[in-house]
Amino acid sequence: MRTPHARVGIIGGSGLYQMAEMTALASTTITTPFGEPSDAIILGNLADIPVAFLPRHGQGHRLSPSEIPARANIWALKSLGVEYVLSVSAVGSLREEIAPLDLVIPDQIFDRTRGRVASFFEGGLVAHIAFADPFCPHLSDLIATAGEASGAATIHRGGAYICIEGPQFSTRAESRVYRSWGMDIIGMTALPEAKLAREAEMHYATIACVTDYDVWHATEEAVNVDLVVGNLMRNVAHAQDIVRLVVAQLPATHSTWSCPCATALTSAVITDRARVDAATRERYALLLRRAWDV
Repeated sequence: MRTPHARVGIIGGSGLYQMAEMTALASTTITTPFGEPSDAIILGNLADIPVAFLPRHGQGHRLSPSEIPARANIWALKSLGVEYVLSVSAVGSLREEIAPLDLVIPDQIFDRTRGRVASFFEGGLVAHIAFADPFCPHLSDLIATAGEASGAATIHRGGAYICIEGPQFSTRAESRVYRSWGMDIIGMTALPEAKLAREAEMHYATIACVTDYDVWHATEEAVNVDLVVGNLMRNVAHAQDIVRLVVAQLPATHSTWSCPCATALTSAVITDRARVDAATRERYALLLRRAWDV
């Protein structure tokens, strides 16, 4: 039997549970050392490129942000050969100029989650990846350019995404503090996903779909599920158009780009190799086969 393969991974957030215009669809279930992914992965072609689609919250939105098996999700995509990960997520705006129905391509992230496991490495193996620039700059630029070319929505290049634990929305006091810190958008799902994608040496970027003004705005309605869902369904259609354009323009070799994404583990593993037993080496072979030549 032929091993399933995909070059591009698409992680759909709230409202995006399937990818329009994918052809030759097939479903695959992958078991990882970190459990089961959020759902079965849908394999197919988009712009004649093999892609893998995974609904982050599962079909029917069954998983809260704190329950998402991020390690299993990223590991599963890596095992399929994915080199590029396009994430779509719903966010709130913390800036007047970033309006609902706009799209933001963030370049920074701030972690306000609690208790989420943020690394693959454990059990006698330690890695310290560089994460100063958490989103792939080349992939982000390609997304922003595609969004501007499509004219489907207002695109904001760059911005700081603050990731909170959820599933509750912010208090007004929290929202005001996040604004004072210089945060631009607020969401619940980009972490630890972005960190794990970097550990897996994949190019990762986010299309952040703005649905609301969180709870800080004096005249706009405070964020609630009805507001989020109503705006999100309009945003998702724009995001899918952008994804299709981006997939068609990705370079054939992911090491073409000068960013550190594809070589993040080159000098990140600090553990003495002589002290890493055979079982641990085997467990992490998927991640270390390039850096350690295993």
